[in-house]
Amino acid sequence: MENGTLMQVLFMLVIAIAAIALLRRLGLPAILAYLLTGVVSGPGGFNWFSQHQMQSVAELGVVLLMFTLGLEFSVPKLWAMRRTVFGLGSAQVLVTTGLVMVLAMALGQGVVQALVIGSAIALSSTAIVLKLLNEQGWLRRRHGELSVSVLLFQDLAVVPLLILLPLLDGNSEPLSLQSIFWSLGKGLVAFMALMAFGKWALPKAFDEVARSRSNELFVLSTLVVALLTGAFTQWLGLSMALGAFMAGMLLGESQYRRQLEADIRPFRDLLMGLFFISIGMLLDFALVLDYWWQIILLLLAVVLGKALIVYGMLKLIKEPFKIALAAALTLAQVGEFSFVVLALAVNYQLLDRDTSTILVMVAVLSMGLAPALVRHAQEIPRILMGIRSRGSKETVPVLTDEHPELVLILGYGRVGQTIARFLRAEGVPYRGLDLDPTRVSEARRGGEPVFFGDACKRSLLKQVGIRQAKMVVVTFCEHRIMEEVLHLCRELAPEAKILVRTRDDTSLSMLEKAGASQVIPESLEGSLMLVSQVLYQCGVPLTRILKRLESERRNHYQYLHGFFSGTETDFTLELLHAVALPRGASMVGYTLADIPWDKLRVELRAIRRGGQEIDNPDLSWKLRAGDVLILLGKPRRIEKAEAYLLSS
Repeated sequence: MENGTLMQVLFMLVIAIAAIALLRRLGLPAILAYLLTGVVSGPGGFNWFSQHQMQSVAELGVVLLMFTLGLEFSVPKLWAMRRTVFGLGSAQVLVTTGLVMVLAMALGQGVVQALVIGSAIALSSTAIVLKLLNEQGWLRRRHGELSVSVLLFQDLAVVPLLILLPLLDGNSEPLSLQSIFWSLGKGLVAFMALMAFGKWALPKAFDEVARSRSNELFVLSTLVVALLTGAFTQWLGLSMALGAFMAGMLLGESQYRRQLEADIRPFRDLLMGLFFISIGMLLDFALVLDYWWQIILLLLAVVLGKALIVYGMLKLIKEPFKIALAAALTLAQVGEFSFVVLALAVNYQLLDRDTSTILVMVAVLSMGLAPALVRHAQEIPRILMGIRSRGSKETVPVLTDEHPELVLILGYGRVGQTIARFLRAEGVPYRGLDLDPTRVSEARRGGEPVFFGDACKRSLLKQVGIRQAKMVVVTFCEHRIMEEVLHLCRELAPEAKILVRTRDDTSLSMLEKAGASQVIPESLEGSLMLVSQVLYQCGVPLTRILKRLESERRNHYQYLHGFFSGTETDFTLELLHAVALPRGASMVGYTLADIPWDKLRVELRAIRRGGQEIDNPDLSWKLRAGDVLILLGKPRRIEKAEAYLLSS
């Protein structure tokens, strides 16, 4: 790379940093900062780079964005919200697209151009809306749920657009039914091939990658999967983004979803920044100045029109005025996927540069208005109804998925599971995070709220709810990463108590300085427990023993330091294993007394049924399909017992 080009890249990055810092202080989204950077460094500014030079790299940002969208796509969640998603969501997209198409054609646009314009304007910003709703604590309120339902369908609607736009290519043959069916057939082939690949190959591949405990290998594998599936669909003549979305969707139901999302987010954010910079380079301010009043009129028409459409639909289904108007204001902007649609339309010569520039400017301005509209979405209806706020906040409780008494367990080995069992017995909510794929899979099959992931990932800790955690318990003993984890936990949850388990007291002071509220050295605590039993058996009063133990802990185990070290022996431990009984299992319909436990030489610890766990069930318990048996025993015995229970 020549020195001149290197300096231009450096200056562009400096402008991006300054723009992001400035707009974040003003409460505006970072997308606008990237667009501004593109304007300054593109043909309309210093002319360091052209949009064509940025295009190939920027397209990777769209691919990774679609991959992460697929990761967040949950079939069970979609099915649970199917009435509002496919009812309200489809109506909003179809009606908005149809009305905009009619208006665009009346203004002289062709059918294809009108379809592109209508599709772009029908979409709202998932990233901005979800972030703002989450900040306000409104995701579980009615207008928040309705908004999320519409956004879900809009995200799904992007998929057929990715298939349709290449067919409308201005350089290709005229669109025909044959070409549509041929493209749909290729899409079906791609879907089936990726489904087969995702069902049989991907889980095994990521199991092996996870067992390596190499963060670099996990990140590299994630990027390769996203780009490889995108290249496959592009080879079939479809969009790269479509293949990446399918790959993300297939991995979205796996135990690696959160870790995949955390690993790919830095690359996605960087490349999406380049994508929005390339979109900013499309803006021609000379053209914007020539059409400034048309842009303002179009902006008002888009924001008011989208709000009126959503409001009218919600009133048709009998939603109250305040909820309908709040949801309408929340969805009134144009979204980030609109930039994707417009960029593809320009590449396929479906839109001319002037029309694209005007629409991009309208989208930018609408996204600039979005934070104010969303934050005041409940206040504006009250003002319109004449019910002005008197300075007191609503007393209606806000429902949230997070629990204020949550305990977060980092490391779900033997110690973490023991803590979890006692917390469950006391009704204290908890979540676990672990890097062992087999352990996580076993625990999740047993109904435990455990997630696969690296505790050193900031975004992953946020996803599992560390900001709402009352207590964080670190149970692993790898000192090389302990300090980094403590720093992150203390930064993200400054009020939470952080308990750390160590093998001995060699790093006790260092861990406390790093942010630990309390450090529990395993070997020294074991010594104290043994000492307490010895003193109790010798007749020392229990109250005096407890005072001595507390004093020892308070003084950092001062009487337990300075011993000779020796060779430690690691014994093979028994393990817990969850066995779910399918409908065809031989033991369905039998009682626990019918199972030869002595012959199998395993212990039944508990049974889970309907989300409840019954410890030490009676031998008269009759087994049903769907019961989960929690077994304790040596690995080989567990395997034989599972084969016996599941044989048909």
